[in-house]
Amino acid sequence: MNASHSRLTDWGLAHVSVEKHDTILDVGCGGGRTISKLARAASQGKVYGVDFSDESVAASKRTNARAIGLGRVEIVHGSVSQLPFSDDMFDLVTAVETHIWWPDLPGSMRGIFRVSKPGGQLAIIAKVYKGANTMVSRLAEKAAERTGMMLLSAEEHGQLLTSAGYVHVQVIEEHTKGWICAIGKKPNGGGTMPRWSPDGREGGVRACVSRQRLALAHLGSARPGPAPPCEIWPAAQGRL
Repeated sequence: MNASHSRLTDWGLAHVSVEKHDTILDVGCGGGRTISKLARAASQGKVYGVDFSDESVAASKRTNARAIGLGRVEIVHGSVSQLPFSDDMFDLVTAVETHIWWPDLPGSMRGIFRVSKPGGQLAIIAKVYKGANTMVSRLAEKAAERTGMMLLSAEEHGQLLTSAGYVHVQVIEEHTKGWICAIGKKPNGGGTMPRWSPDGREGGVRACVSRQRLALAHLGSARPGPAPPCEIWPAAQGRL
């Protein structure tokens, strides 16, 4: 993990609450540095990592060898589209710089929702997104078709989480760096209406997704239609 990636991760994780007994999953764990950060925060819990790359799994195991020996970290080979974990298992699921490569975003989100505990959090963190006013994001948008990246706007990040069933969804943007963090909670029970509030330039709430139809055909929506009603929620100092 280079310095820029580490700062992005720290910034994104600052928007979620990590308790010392939490059970956490890092999807697309790469070299394992995010797992190390999470294991330090959940000092009496357990952190799992999953990656489809054999090389990344091996690297992550090397990075976290001591914590693995203590039984506090476990790294497995697997795909986000078929997560090898039980239902309602995790207090927090993180995905740092990885969701732009998932071939089936809606299906992957359903899998993450399945393994999250009721009340569990999801944090999707990235340094590029559609519409960001940075050189790296503009270049990524131009190359998206060739590279296979799926870049979403801030509004589309919010709709991605609400469509998967998450509530109290917030999308936080760091405009000067072009970073984005989408966070939400799995509801404790049924009947809760999905809501979200993207964060504004001055650190407050900017707006909520339109109640009108959102053009998200590229996300694989089986039946496009009106987005669920939403409300503006305060940023709560950037944490769920």
